[in-house]
Amino acid sequence: MQPMKFKVGGRAFAQIAEFHPELTAFRRDLHAHPELGFEEVYTSARVREALRAAGVDEVHEGIGRTGVVGVIRGQGRGSGSMIGLRADMDALPMTEHNDFAWKSCKSGLMHGCGHDGHTAMLVGAARYLAGTRRFDGTAVLIFQPGEEGLGGARVMIEDGLFERFPVQAVYAMHNWPAMKPGTVGINDGAMMAAADRITIEITGRGGHGAHPYQTVDVVLVAGHIITAVQGIVSRNVRALDSAVISLCAVQAGDLGAFSVLPGQATLVGTVRAFDPAVQDMVAQRIKDLCNAIALGFGATVTVRYERIYPATINTAGEARFAGDVAAALVGEDNVDRDLEPSMGAEDFSFMLQARPGAYLRLGQGMGAGNSTLHNSRYDFNDDVLPLGAALHAGLVEQAMPLADGQ
Repeated sequence: MQPMKFKVGGRAFAQIAEFHPELTAFRRDLHAHPELGFEEVYTSARVREALRAAGVDEVHEGIGRTGVVGVIRGQGRGSGSMIGLRADMDALPMTEHNDFAWKSCKSGLMHGCGHDGHTAMLVGAARYLAGTRRFDGTAVLIFQPGEEGLGGARVMIEDGLFERFPVQAVYAMHNWPAMKPGTVGINDGAMMAAADRITIEITGRGGHGAHPYQTVDVVLVAGHIITAVQGIVSRNVRALDSAVISLCAVQAGDLGAFSVLPGQATLVGTVRAFDPAVQDMVAQRIKDLCNAIALGFGATVTVRYERIYPATINTAGEARFAGDVAAALVGEDNVDRDLEPSMGAEDFSFMLQARPGAYLRLGQGMGAGNSTLHNSRYDFNDDVLPLGAALHAGLVEQAMPLADGQ
């Protein structure tokens, strides 16, 4: 294994670095065997096997269908404290275009977001924490299925996650290619936007392209809706607020029937915002615009607006604490405590609605493929595995410190 290209301090990092090659092998095995949300059978089995080998006190399976929870009790028991750490496990329905030895062995499936790395980091933390137990309380390690659009965090919560494991706070982290290895980013508020789904179904009257006056042209209606919707953010959202509306796909007609005007069209897209009031306003404006435009052209329209993920909002105290833990590892100069939020979304938001906590970004660089997340040439940077594991471990040890003399 190559030496670290960045400096990290702390006992946990030094000990975890000793089994860095094993963590790398584990991560690459998961990368080669990607699974979609709620189908993580192989991944869950490998996690359970690794947790038992690490000597954790309890391993629970089947929480949220394919979720796994490991429990580690510290040397001290007096505090009664319980801290949760979460990693996501699922892959994406995309084809990998890498050619290294651990590339996906499944056509059309790929770990294109680094959840294999997140899982490996939490396994590394489990191995360290179970071996040292230098904390007073209980660590709950949550291996979550179905983050990619399926709300696996919500499903685990509905399955009794926090009733069975009543943590006082919960933490998670995500690798971030735009940040350098050895750096950590966080803020004390919004980290990720809410994600909503829009489906707009337009019904008109089809006919011959040579006689459009005999039709109600849904393609024309769709074009006007696409243009009009883009004005909502610029003219209805305050400049000090943030929102994004993207209509990402249009389906109408048959490409082989160049002279046939279809009778139906469907638009799908997404809305991203941080403030629920902005979400409410945007949803209403989309419905109002679509109905008015359709009426003007003699068509009818149905708008379905679905709330998928809420915004990921850190609680201030836990964010400051997590920043302090990160600074103890990589130095204050390598921690951005005022990180710019992302308009992407994350279902860890459901856990933060249920418990205080914080979501961090772990710098990993763009890698050899110069690729961002959800790119067919993306790969997790194995150099940061010990750092991520040590950061998880530090959150536990510093949130639940042993009393003097223990």
